[in-house]
Amino acid sequence: MNYVDGFVIAVPTASRDKYQRIAQNAAAVFKEFGALSVVECWGDDVPEGKVTSFPMAVKRKDDETVVFSWIVWPSKAVRDEGMKKTMDDPRMQEGMNPMPFDGQRMIFGGFQVIVDA
Repeated sequence: MNYVDGFVIAVPTASRDKYQRIAQNAAAVFKEFGALSVVECWGDDVPEGKVTSFPMAVKRKDDETVVFSWIVWPSKAVRDEGMKKTMDDPRMQEGMNPMPFDGQRMIFGGFQVIVDA
């Protein structure tokens, strides 16, 4: 089965266009190095929780929007190699200095797919 990297971040709402451009460029690099697909989702119905929620998890500020993203890889081995190549690629630095979001509040992880219906 495939392998998925998942991400949740808070992006300043005013930086949506800049974030989208960076995400489109990054998606092309990820796919060049083996990703099957890259999906970036701009939150428009992301409620605050009482105990936990996406906004609470990323410490979203009033002027920020939650972004939920994932990258699908054919396997963890392809992901490990592709992610290293992507992070070393100079194109990933373009537009990322400064980053259009606070990377310290990013939640991310790698996941084995157990159901793909």
